[in-house]
Amino acid sequence: MKRVIAVFLTLFSMAAHADPDLAICHGEYALCASSATEPTGKTMTVGSKTFQEGHAVCPVIQGESIADLNLMNGSCAAPKGNQTVWSLFGNPSTYPQAPTWAPAPMTVRTFTTAVGVGKGMSNMWSFPCTKRPKPVNGATLADCLGPINESPFSGDHVLPGSNAGTGAPVGASDPVGGNFPSHL
Repeated sequence: MKRVIAVFLTLFSMAAHADPDLAICHGEYALCASSATEPTGKTMTVGSKTFQEGHAVCPVIQGESIADLNLMNGSCAAPKGNQTVWSLFGNPSTYPQAPTWAPAPMTVRTFTTAVGVGKGMSNMWSFPCTKRPKPVNGATLADCLGPINESPFSGDHVLPGSNAGTGAPVGASDPVGGNFPSHL
């Protein structure tokens, strides 16, 4: 976990516009790192910027996670009661992944964003999710909403041609992940 925190702190310290309130949360959270995202047809505002809203299905897991409390009302507490969780980032050795929702290790890959539906990336980090009532293959799942093509590091729009990383498989629509700051 210390290595993951160090990477996040390094990325945030290099982002020109970022001012996150980082915290370690303990308990249930949705881990969307390997999920695809589909546009909802709506928009959402993050800070003062408007983005396309996306929907991702993510497994709910238990453990330590990294959060940006600026987006979470200043607290790790569930957003709206026991049927909700935050989508956060953690470092479990395995976790449930689509399509079977069987536990598997994350396989990180890089990709380049492009113009077109499903060819960007999405940011679900520190956004609210609603738990589904019925587990799939033993995994509790959550429906999460977050911005498409919003940088988790700067809050800016991610432009086509940006390099990004994700745990989602090749071909996943607008995979949840993060762009790499251009000055790295």
